[in-house]
Amino acid sequence: MATEWSGKGYILTVIVFLWSGIGECSGTAVAEVSNLRIFGMRVLQSNKEATVTEEGVIQVVEESYIHLRLYGLHISNNTSSYFKFTERDDDIDDDDGDFNRTCADFTKDIDIRTNMTVNAKGTAAVLSLKIKQLRKNEPHKDYGLCVKQEQDGKWYRLGKPDGLLQVVEEKESLLPLWLQIILIACLLVLSGMFSGLNLGLMALDPMELRIVQSCGTDKEKRYARKIEPIRRKGNYLLCSLLLGNVLVNTTLTILLDDLIGSGFGAVIASTSGIVVFGEIVPQALCSRHGLAVGANTIWVTKFFMLLTFPLSFPISKILDCALGQEIGTVYNREKLVEMLKVTEPYNDLVKEELNMIQGALELRTKTVEDVMTPLNNCFMISSDAVLDFNTMSEIMESGYTRIPVYDDERSNIVDILFVKDLAFVDPDDCTTLKTITKFYNHPVHFVFHDTKLDAMLEEFKKGKSHLAIVQKVNNEGEGDPFYEVLGLVTLEDVIEEIIKSEILDESDQYTDNRTRKKVEANKNKRDFSAFKHESESKVKISPQLLLAAHRFLATEVGLFSPDQISDKILLRILRHPDVIQEIKFNENEKRSPLHYIYQRGKAVDYFILILQGRVEVEAGNENMKFETGPFSFYGVMALAFRSPSHMGGLNHAASITLAERSELLPFSGSNSQLNNMANPQYIPDFGVRALTDLQFVKITRSQYQNGLMASQLDSSPQSPETGHTREESGSTPLSEAPEVGADETTSLLNDQNRQPTHQINHSTHTDSNV
Repeated sequence: MATEWSGKGYILTVIVFLWSGIGECSGTAVAEVSNLRIFGMRVLQSNKEATVTEEGVIQVVEESYIHLRLYGLHISNNTSSYFKFTERDDDIDDDDGDFNRTCADFTKDIDIRTNMTVNAKGTAAVLSLKIKQLRKNEPHKDYGLCVKQEQDGKWYRLGKPDGLLQVVEEKESLLPLWLQIILIACLLVLSGMFSGLNLGLMALDPMELRIVQSCGTDKEKRYARKIEPIRRKGNYLLCSLLLGNVLVNTTLTILLDDLIGSGFGAVIASTSGIVVFGEIVPQALCSRHGLAVGANTIWVTKFFMLLTFPLSFPISKILDCALGQEIGTVYNREKLVEMLKVTEPYNDLVKEELNMIQGALELRTKTVEDVMTPLNNCFMISSDAVLDFNTMSEIMESGYTRIPVYDDERSNIVDILFVKDLAFVDPDDCTTLKTITKFYNHPVHFVFHDTKLDAMLEEFKKGKSHLAIVQKVNNEGEGDPFYEVLGLVTLEDVIEEIIKSEILDESDQYTDNRTRKKVEANKNKRDFSAFKHESESKVKISPQLLLAAHRFLATEVGLFSPDQISDKILLRILRHPDVIQEIKFNENEKRSPLHYIYQRGKAVDYFILILQGRVEVEAGNENMKFETGPFSFYGVMALAFRSPSHMGGLNHAASITLAERSELLPFSGSNSQLNNMANPQYIPDFGVRALTDLQFVKITRSQYQNGLMASQLDSSPQSPETGHTREESGSTPLSEAPEVGADETTSLLNDQNRQPTHQINHSTHTDSNV
């Protein structure tokens, strides 16, 4: 544009100012520059396109009005007649730019207007020009600016490129603008139609059209009948659509190039229009509604098939001979299954029906290894197991009706246990599992891992077994091949694969044995602990440790010696659910109140024997601290305490005579009378705090007193009269409890001390009467 010359105009202005300054400083110079001098020009304004070439030549369009800004010296308003243009010969090269070449002939192709605007200093002026039309066969013409000198009256031409003006031919459009716009819009529509029909019609294979004509809706049947005749000529239709699409797109590019005037701009515009309106939009529409669009544009398609017949028909025949007849889509088992999956959101099948169809079609393609439960996730029982209460409870809680039985290793499955086999088994009998499996002797069914599910279903239908062991031949590594057990497969697994859904019952813990996804918490989950004996301890310790605690109390702690509490009663006390307790040590809160077994100055009524772990003891007025470990005991006076005078040492058990015990525990009194006695509280002068995880024996005063009474009643002969007297006083005879051995697991008083008793609880655990 003309504005690109603004930088050069500024440079010329600076030169003019410098020239003026030099003239003012030298009087002789003023006389030399008194004549009109022009240094250069640039386009200020034009009603048509005006540019500057790479050589710096001003280029304007014919039949345009332009304003030139001239730079020089001694320019005035009456000097407009001093400027004329002459045609420049191409063979003349005047690069020096001086006034060394005169102008002989002047052109009439450029009309110079007389009105000229000059600045105050006379260094710049605006000259108005009218460019006339070029002659025919002249794409461009160069003109030079001539300036008249008053000294000799001659005309001198400015040198190249300062005084050069190039006039180019105005480009004419092929068609009027309005017609070009209409044609471009129509071509875009045709391009989109060809592209959409190419996708929509060619996607409708003849087989699908026959199906639609048979089972589609009335509208779809009508559309299919229209399209099916031309769709049978697949290659002919394809060639016609592609030729029409290419023809339309090429014509569109030519029109855009003529309209824009730039080849690069035409490529960008045509590409954008074809991609958006000729490809994306129509193909997105026809991919979903190809049947309707193809039927409604069937006459346009036939017209272009006829129009392109001379070229498209021979090509289609060549394609028919080379590629053969188009058969259409034929669905095998896999494609049919996939089609059902893909069309699931759009068909009218119920989800369960669709799942069953898919499952039945896929049954032959899957093996038992695909649906089996891996061996690590299988519930099994060792053949050496004893059918006691814990084992049978575990079997019942698992919820399985058939349970594999292994010998030594889980991979060595030797028997199958049915839950119904346990109907006549008493947990108290502790029957061995081998006895039951040997009696029923259920067969174990083995299958290979590559067995198809349809064959597995046939095996299950024979009634031999509904559970099979999956195995394979492992020949990896050195040595002979062997059978490797991989997992289990059941009839339920096969049925679930057919219906494509999980079958859950009230005892299932996982929705799928392969993904191990847990089911929601079952609020009605059966708890078999209600059948478990109440006397079992809540904290599990080994029988050896329990026996050691029993012997230690009987030999080292005087209050639990056999002459005060019998071994049988002491063992019952130790097996009471609340006697064996534990403390989990928290490293982050070492001084937590939960870690204290005894606190100085806080009343307690229980005895403690440490079984495992370590504690810190703080005693005396000097607050001496020391650590102790297992089989250290505290609070003996809490059990034997009668008055404040009996408070004694830390691990010292005050001896209580039989007469004193008789006073404390009236032989014929009831539990209520015992607990309602005025018992002064025992306040320790020491503290015991856990330093690690602890397991300890905690016996309360009421438990100990009941143990004393039970031992006395157990060793004293009972008469009907005394028993009758106790019944009248509200207590139950304790001497009728059956004899037990060293492995007694029943309750201490055999439900004879169930009456509510008053207890003082000074610990973090609940103390229950034994």
